[in-house]
Amino acid sequence: MLNILLAECKQEVSSFNPALSGYTDFVVSFGEAVRARHEVARTEVAGALSVFGARDDLQVIPTYSAQAITSGGTLRAADFARIASEFLGALRAAPPADGVYFALHGAMAAEGEGDPEGELLAEAREILGEDIPIVVSLDLHGVLTDRMLAHSDAIVAYHTYPHVDFYQTGQRAARLLLRILEGDARPVTAKVFIPALVRGDELITETGLFGQSIRAAQAIERSDGGLSAGMFIGNPFTDVPALGSNSFVVTDGDAARAEREALRLAEDFWRVRERLHANLTSLDEAIAIACATSGGTVVLVDAADATSSGAAGDSSAILRALIERGYTGRALIPIVDPPAVRAAFAAGVGNRVQTAVGGVFDPGRFTPLPVEAQVHLLAEGRFQNESHGTIWDAGPTAVLHAGAITLVVTSRPVSLYDRSLFYAHGQNPRNFDLVVVKSPHCQQHMFAAWAARLVNVDAPGATSANLHSLGHRRCARPIFPLDPDVPFAPHAVLFQRPRYR
Repeated sequence: MLNILLAECKQEVSSFNPALSGYTDFVVSFGEAVRARHEVARTEVAGALSVFGARDDLQVIPTYSAQAITSGGTLRAADFARIASEFLGALRAAPPADGVYFALHGAMAAEGEGDPEGELLAEAREILGEDIPIVVSLDLHGVLTDRMLAHSDAIVAYHTYPHVDFYQTGQRAARLLLRILEGDARPVTAKVFIPALVRGDELITETGLFGQSIRAAQAIERSDGGLSAGMFIGNPFTDVPALGSNSFVVTDGDAARAEREALRLAEDFWRVRERLHANLTSLDEAIAIACATSGGTVVLVDAADATSSGAAGDSSAILRALIERGYTGRALIPIVDPPAVRAAFAAGVGNRVQTAVGGVFDPGRFTPLPVEAQVHLLAEGRFQNESHGTIWDAGPTAVLHAGAITLVVTSRPVSLYDRSLFYAHGQNPRNFDLVVVKSPHCQQHMFAAWAARLVNVDAPGATSANLHSLGHRRCARPIFPLDPDVPFAPHAVLFQRPRYR
């Protein structure tokens, strides 16, 4: 009977969000509670469990999970130390393992540690030994480091954006681990660093130019001798030394092919880098479009305040501009503001409340905006998300009606890459003339397929696609598009565990 250990640690951060994140921003589970958390979900862990569960010659031993409620600011040093201690302690307490699956993200960052995933993998190696196969799944927005590859046998990454292949990615990781355990694969990995940061609609893998890179990687992975392949476009907001894009290819013992294919992927990506950038509309022009549009819903995409990318979610920039412009349509806007929620709860449903919204966590960018509103709904803020079925917790939540503007005000950030927050609080986006979506991209059917206009707004924020506005200080320079005339001399770095050589 084979013993497979399973552990999870996932968070994506924006270094430009001044509000540090902490331990309480994670859902933490130990042992069998990890399995229970994922049983009804469509996550990587659930996908891996589906593959392992089909075998009667192995047992899965869940050890630990720390999954961020959503992305956020840099993790406090003490809180990362606690998570790392629990993660590694659970591995120490586990029975001897034959193989290990780790579900990680890749774009964590803590105070004093720019590569938390690499640190966890290095320490896990010390505990588990050099001969235990470790396969890791990662988000394609991860920052892929040499340390992560040096201490794992192989990696797999999402192949979709917006991400709809959580479950399938876990399945791919589990199948690869089983092949390694059965002696059917001797993985060798080639990685090519690309000095580029990209953010825009062309990254949508189903319709955009970046999809060509992913389909090329998928062809490699499906081919004879191909084990895994993909592209990491990093998270431009996780400002750490290794930030950038990467191609990677894992083959079955063929280092020359892995290097050749990874170089091809990298060179193809570099050639189209300028076309992968977002086309943004100024805030003034976006409001003018909204005012001029009738007969449908205008979606204003405020990716600069995208909680799923690490922003605080407390931007009042678009709300303020709508009010100042005298917009009269029905608008639906999410915002994070715990004091405003407390004021609404104190007032009670049906009563009016005078409060301010915005600028609670990121006061350098946003100023609180006074509003008078009627309290329409109060809720605990726990709901099942429509993307993969896990429970999200926005904390106490209030729906406020300020004239024709409906505000869904939460006590803590939750991801907004689908409609879950709106639906859970009785709001159907189709019933509004304008909806603010605080996510760079959602699945096509959620907004883009039916909106009259969808406008990518150049608003301020910690996750702005206007990368020049952020002020990167830690990533290696020069890098596109922050610097002119960036040179690119592609070079593949190979990684292979000693047991396969």
